[in-house]
Amino acid sequence: MRNRSRFLIPVLAAGLLSAACSGGSGSSTPAAPAGDAAGGGAAAPAGGGAFPRNETLYTSGTQWGPPANWNPLREWDFATGTKGLAYETLFMYDPNTDKFSPWLAESGDWTGDLEYTLKLRQGVTWSDGKPFTADDVIFTFELGKMETVPYHPLWDWMKSAEKVDDHTVKFTFATANHQEWANHLYSRAIVPKHLWEGRSEDEVMNGVNEKPVGTGPYAYQSHDQDRMVWVKRDGWWATKALNKDVKPKYIVDIVNSSNEVAMGLLLQKGLDLSNNFLPGIANLVKGNFGIKTFYDQPPYMLSANTTWMWFNTAKKPMDDKEFRKAVAYAIDTKKIVEGVYGNLVKASDPSGLLPQWDKYVDKNVTSTLGFSYNPDKAKQLLADAGYKDRNGDGLVESPSGAKISLKLIVPAGWTDWMEAARVISSSAKAAGIDIEADFPDYNALVDVRNQGKFDLVLNNDKQLANTPWLYYDYLFRLPVQKLQSTTNYGRYENKRAWELTQQLDQVKPEDLPGMQKIASELQKIQLEDMPVVPLWYNGLWSQTTNGAWKNWPSSAPNTPKYPPTVWRNWLEMGGTLMLTELQPASGG
Repeated sequence: MRNRSRFLIPVLAAGLLSAACSGGSGSSTPAAPAGDAAGGGAAAPAGGGAFPRNETLYTSGTQWGPPANWNPLREWDFATGTKGLAYETLFMYDPNTDKFSPWLAESGDWTGDLEYTLKLRQGVTWSDGKPFTADDVIFTFELGKMETVPYHPLWDWMKSAEKVDDHTVKFTFATANHQEWANHLYSRAIVPKHLWEGRSEDEVMNGVNEKPVGTGPYAYQSHDQDRMVWVKRDGWWATKALNKDVKPKYIVDIVNSSNEVAMGLLLQKGLDLSNNFLPGIANLVKGNFGIKTFYDQPPYMLSANTTWMWFNTAKKPMDDKEFRKAVAYAIDTKKIVEGVYGNLVKASDPSGLLPQWDKYVDKNVTSTLGFSYNPDKAKQLLADAGYKDRNGDGLVESPSGAKISLKLIVPAGWTDWMEAARVISSSAKAAGIDIEADFPDYNALVDVRNQGKFDLVLNNDKQLANTPWLYYDYLFRLPVQKLQSTTNYGRYENKRAWELTQQLDQVKPEDLPGMQKIASELQKIQLEDMPVVPLWYNGLWSQTTNGAWKNWPSSAPNTPKYPPTVWRNWLEMGGTLMLTELQPASGG
């Protein structure tokens, strides 16, 4: 997933700085606007107050066009909340504590080397009143036998899903891929068999699924060109079973238009939770505007994913690991973090593993083989490998004398990445490496990336999850196909790394030393061969206001720690639980 609230950085950042200067404060923090922006009475809610403001949560930052479907199998474009508010998963996963919580499942255990038994919670009903049973779970997983369903690869190693009784399912496997299976347990939205049975494969994947029937705390209310509206439903099972109660009666998710609109709504308290990337937000957090982030200081946000720079290792000179290492040392990441993002992001660890996965990082390996910005080191690596400036233009040629001229591509309009690419180009040239930033449109970039017709490309597709295995699968998956559409964009071929990745998949999640041992070997290969350069951690963009709701997740003591977001595929990682912790601002 790429959250593309990326526009207008220069414009908005310049606007904020202008506000600071014109306010006469002499600081980089803009002066508060006239009125009670510090947190007095709530401004008119987004859309003119069609819903009681004290019962309505206004969100934004996920939807980039009018809601078009409520199909939970389309995890990349379903309407905000389809999974999490309407449809639910078997477990919840909390990335901050690395803990699973039973949800629609009451429990689940490996009951044999290749057998997993799931006990379902009793008393759960679909929103149409029908009981939730083992038949629904089996049906949902068996939908994966259709080739176009995203979790179809599960059936490469799962043999069967069988009903033991109405609330017990036994899964059997050809290979026990523990890491992947744990991911499926909190990622798969369970759908009702009695309504989905008989749908064609095309309907299953491409159907709009209007008026979804789920087990979750909310039901479809309405939608329009600019919003999605959910209404709290009576009889949600978790209220009785877990004493959980979502507080907003209505959730209105506003379709993204621009950063300026999102910023304006936040300042007017017409928006309670913005999951947009808002450049310059640090100035507002530090000012008296009533806008909060998870941290009150850099990097302000929880980390959500890593931005990587991929080398096309099938092309020269990127097929030379010494050249790749030289490029890694030539990149001034600090300048990107501070100059492009204003410290809203954090420089990556050399392993690229997110801070939440720090326990899997072998510090001995990263301290010995890791890299950091050092142009002199880059020049030395180039010279040692035979790369020399033969024509005196300040840029090296290859050992054979061939000219080196590379393009780093990022999508046009993703202004933060465009600025970051310019920084990379500049710092690489200072070390003698000719890299130019290039900005094709997104679809054109995807085409050349997937076909392997690029030199260098930035990507952050893989998000935080329960296991670092997802990152290693992303880096090392083999075999290389004609089209590489989701993993190993650099076409890097290392059989040992792929073997280790597969071994890691089969380690039980509770076997931390076992996971660390394999992760260490993978980090050693990664840093010795440098097929990718991890650059920075993108934030879980999240800005909140207290005009209508309070008790938002934050790093402060005695506050919830769930991810403050309604991004797709994050509600089952705690976003739904965030809704149970909110309190009306007027409730004392």
